[in-house]
Amino acid sequence: MLYLSQILGRPINDARGERIAVINDVLVRYGSEDYPPVIGVVARFRRRNFFIPKRNIESFGEDGVKMSSVKLNLTPFERREGEVLLAKDVLDNQLIDVDGKRVVRVNDVQMISAGDEWRVSGADVSFQGFLRRLMPKGFYGSDRVVEVLDWADVGYLATDTATATVQLKSSKDKLSRLHPVEIAQLAETLSPIHRTEVVESLDNEIAADTLEEMSTEAQARILEDMDGERAADILEEMSPDDAVDVLGELSDEKAQELFNLMEDEERADVAELMEFEHDTAGGLMTTEFIVFPRKLTVGEAIERLREMAETPNMIYYLYIVEEEGSWKLCGVITLRVLILGDPETLLEDIMRADYRVAHPSDLADETARTIAEYNLLALPVVDDEGDIAGIITVDDAMEILLPKNFQRRH
Repeated sequence: MLYLSQILGRPINDARGERIAVINDVLVRYGSEDYPPVIGVVARFRRRNFFIPKRNIESFGEDGVKMSSVKLNLTPFERREGEVLLAKDVLDNQLIDVDGKRVVRVNDVQMISAGDEWRVSGADVSFQGFLRRLMPKGFYGSDRVVEVLDWADVGYLATDTATATVQLKSSKDKLSRLHPVEIAQLAETLSPIHRTEVVESLDNEIAADTLEEMSTEAQARILEDMDGERAADILEEMSPDDAVDVLGELSDEKAQELFNLMEDEERADVAELMEFEHDTAGGLMTTEFIVFPRKLTVGEAIERLREMAETPNMIYYLYIVEEEGSWKLCGVITLRVLILGDPETLLEDIMRADYRVAHPSDLADETARTIAEYNLLALPVVDDEGDIAGIITVDDAMEILLPKNFQRRH
């Protein structure tokens, strides 16, 4: 086992044992592997940095590097995509501890020998790691607690474009193990550039769920910094009402760009909600809900649910309409009642016909109070013709009713 701090500044000797340079940094290849391999060292001699590949290194340890030849390539070092410098890019920078669900600062980097190669094995985030860098060996003591995080359980945050692409691929699976709420909480503690980086590393659906757990202002800052096509893809996965809110926070130019890049169906849903004032029930509602005709049986309804390619994130109620293709609301059924119902029973026989509704022009705060007063999980919004236009969910209602300090999104 070896720490980065133990080899930085150590001598590099050629095959004859003559000192030719010192170790300025260690280069690793960052990809899909849990433990990135060391591919060489960056040597420094007379203010010049040059690269010594692993194939030319005979030994690598606390005493420094011994080369297997006397030949040197003094071409100035240039990093390629997918290559990470441990001292420059990792040391003193932030990592996401996926298991601990926290953001940590790297005080040292641990490496282990694996056969004929060295690999990054962990990140030392303890004060002991910090002291190891500052004080000579033997002066910082060994009784302090050392906390080394397994590299397989951390999400690396790139510091520049040379490492950004590979970082996104490697961190995706690690961060996806967390709940979107936890990812959002971690992202909120990061710098704006790293916050965007975290969201970009997720697939579109999880990225959308994560953004929905952040404030609208934070959502807008992230989408402003992203490529238009990718940002539009994430917007399409968000609830239409949330997409409308974040588009309203973007610059006019960026909002128009993303709106135009959205797929026709999702763009139409968003455009429909944009017609309503923000402080009305229409501005608060989402168009993600499920309707079934009243003459459908319980068994047929359940089968249709199973066959749906996409369903709303949360199904609180099923809304019953007069006939196939109609939007005229005539009843409401809870998901529990449907699941427990006799498969041969018609939906109209188990639906509730006495239900509360809102009109698109109703004030949003009054509608939210109705949801709270009647202990509803969602409230249908019905237009002048009796057609269901959308629903308002309890979480959106609570966003209005709860004081700012107690709101879930912060």
